[in-house]
This record gives sequence, structure tokens and C-alpha cells, in this order.
Amino acid sequence: MLSTEDNELLCRVGPGTPMGNVMREYWIPALPASEFSTPDSPVKRMRLLGENLVMFRDTQGRMGALAEACPHRGASLYFGRNEDCGLRCVYHGWKFDVDGNCIDMPSEPPESTYKEKVKAKAYPCRDVNHMIWVYMGPRDVPPPFPAFEINTLPPENVAPPNIMMEEANWMQNMEGDLDTVHLDWVHRKLSEDAPYAGVGNPGFWNPDPLPPRLDVVPTPYGAYYTAMRTLEDGKIWHRINQFLFPFHTMISSGHYARLRSFVPLDDEWAMLISQTGSVSGPLSEETLKQLNAEEPFKDWGGYVERTNDPRTYFYTKANRHNDYFMDRKIAKESLMIGIPFIGNLQDRAMTELMTGANGEPLYDRTQEHLGTSDAMIIAVRRQLIGAAEALRDKGEVPANVDDVQLGRVRCATVLLPEDADWIAETEVHRNADSGAPVAYEKPLVQS
Repeated sequence: MLSTEDNELLCRVGPGTPMGNVMREYWIPALPASEFSTPDSPVKRMRLLGENLVMFRDTQGRMGALAEACPHRGASLYFGRNEDCGLRCVYHGWKFDVDGNCIDMPSEPPESTYKEKVKAKAYPCRDVNHMIWVYMGPRDVPPPFPAFEINTLPPENVAPPNIMMEEANWMQNMEGDLDTVHLDWVHRKLSEDAPYAGVGNPGFWNPDPLPPRLDVVPTPYGAYYTAMRTLEDGKIWHRINQFLFPFHTMISSGHYARLRSFVPLDDEWAMLISQTGSVSGPLSEETLKQLNAEEPFKDWGGYVERTNDPRTYFYTKANRHNDYFMDRKIAKESLMIGIPFIGNLQDRAMTELMTGANGEPLYDRTQEHLGTSDAMIIAVRRQLIGAAEALRDKGEVPANVDDVQLGRVRCATVLLPEDADWIAETEVHRNADSGAPVAYEKPLVQS
């Protein structure tokens, strides 16, 4: 368990918080590039790390992210006119470019130089492989852009992002990704030959009656681990997954490069942003369709109708307020839970109802009882708390802020003999620059 103080440090990400300060050292994935399909397209509200922003693509195609409140008298720039290389506040006509410079101030006399002294809070943006990233940190010159494989592959090799809004604190959502043991339960089929539920993935099946054995390796960029399960032939099934500061995971589930990011809107809402890329060549239309990147939840209600509130972006109709459309027949005949295995929908039923004493969707970790299967969660908490304390107390940032080559890693699924040195044997598979294909030697789910 954690102390109340460590739980607060770990989870809260608003301006001035230790963990929020860590996250602001990094480039953060925000919204798909498709949300800004053309120059001067409509402005979008966004919320990141407890800050209200507006995002827009200007006349030259450049992306901008500004604080929503106009620096004049606080009017919302969401209603601003996006035209002629800037966003014009409609309250008094002040206009700002993507760098926050005030380029027109028609409410002041023509000879006034006041506009040269006023600047909107602006955050640099990068448009890379179908995703807009934002830097919200203190540096005048942002750190190097992340070198994850999904950012360095050719655009035609990378699928559009798959996004799901989660109504809970970012950390409890991410901890679900770090927890391999729950595969054997909440994602499990009732039996190896249980009938298909008719929607989503068929379900996980593990032939090993014993719980998986974990071995965790802390690293300068975060941590990785293997979860070991024994197959009928005596080989050890290793599922090797990664955690990378500040909120990224790589979870082995196919022959693709992957990145999953648990991006906090604030302390109570977060987006799970997943991107998939092929290391062998462009993705065909058929493969893109199979990856279901555009409408991942269409078979279970899809998304709610979007409003201008960012919390409605990518929020599924199946949610905590209707028990995720739980189907008792599915639970009786096919799966451990009557919610189909679609993305992280089953996971949300577990993590979104974790609360604090006052019902806040931020779990009170002073009440938990951890076991050996929680080794990766324990390690990642230590890494994150250590990073927040190092920045707060010493001004030190994690190594992968500036050394982005530390992000050149992969997840992997491999089969090894029982006595194999799994770290040495899988080094080539964990290295994105090794030239090896993505290792996926045993499927996660089978029909």
C-alpha cells in the first residue's frame, strides 16, 4: 500500500504538482491530426494536465495550442475566428498566432505598441504520424521529440490512433496495463472451448493452472517485465511488456510496433491513446480495417455524441453509468465478465469504480493489499515517485526526457526453454533498432 502523501504525489497532475511537473517535461500526445483536417478548420477545446486549452490549425497548416482564456480579459478563445494565420478573440478582436504572439490589437489606437507586450500562453505542437503532440513544459526550447517507433516509421506504416476516454485517474487506468495477472481472470474465456460471445475478441486462455511468475527490471526510462506461463510442452511463454516515463506502455499483442499512452485530462479523466505501426511496410486498407482504428467500439454502442466538452471526446456509450451494457448471457456462456473483450472496456469496469473515501475517482491506495503478482505495479510506482521527488528536490529530470533513444524499445512474446536467461535471450526482441521483426510467438487470444 501507499501512504496518503505518496498516493497524492503519484496521482495528481495539475499545475505545480510534482507529478504534473514531471509530465510537463515531455511531449504529450493530445488529439488526432484528423481533428484538424484542413487549414483554418474549426477550433477544438482540449484539456490536458488540468489546463483548459484551445487547439487549431492555422492558414499555413501549423498547429497551435493556446490557453483557452484570452490574456485580455479572460474570454474563451474557443469562439475565436481561425483565419489569416491566427486566432482572433471575438470579444475585442485581439489576435494571436500559434506562438502566442499578439499580431493584432484593433481595440487600441493604431500607434499603440501595447500588443508587443502581450502574449497568450502558447504550447509548441508537433504533427507526427496522424497525431498532434504538445509540449507544456518550462523550456524555451522543447526537449527532443520522442523517438518511439510509431513516431519514426513512415506515415503510411502507422495506423491512426485508437482513443478511449476513461472516467478515472490516469494512474489506476495505467496500472491495469501493468498488471498481467488480470488477463487470466477478467479477460478470460470460461473454458478453452467456450463459445464465442459474438462480439470483440474471443477471450484469453492460459493452459497453465498456476499464476504467472513475474520478473521485473527497472531501467533509466522506466521498467520492463516478463510474465512467465508454462505451456503443455514445457516451454515458458514470456510476455514482455514495457513502461516508459511518464505514462506510456508497450503491451505485446501482435506483430506490430505499439505505443499506449494514458494521458490525463486532469485528476479524474484520462485518455488511452493507442497507436500501431508496421515495421515491414505500409499498412493495407484491409489491415487498417482489421485493426479497427476508426470505430473500435462500433459493435458495442460506439461513442457518445460529442459536445464541446473534451470529456465527451472518445467516450463510449457503454460506460460506468450503465454497467458498460453488461450482458448476463455472455457471462454465463462465454466470458468471465458479461462485457465483451473490446479494447480496454473490460478493464474500465475494474478501474473506473475504484474511488477515494469521498467517492472521488482517484483510488485510495492506503486501503489495498498487494501480492507477488503486483511486482510490476510496485516497481513503476517507485520509479514514478522517485522521478517526481528528484525533480522537486534536485531539479533532475528522468533520463529519457533528453535521451530519446531510450525509447527505442519494444514489447515481445517469446517461447523459451525453462532454464533460459530470458533477459539475454530477448535483448534483440526488445531493441527496436536490432533489425529483427516484432516477436509474437504465441497469440494472446485464439478463436
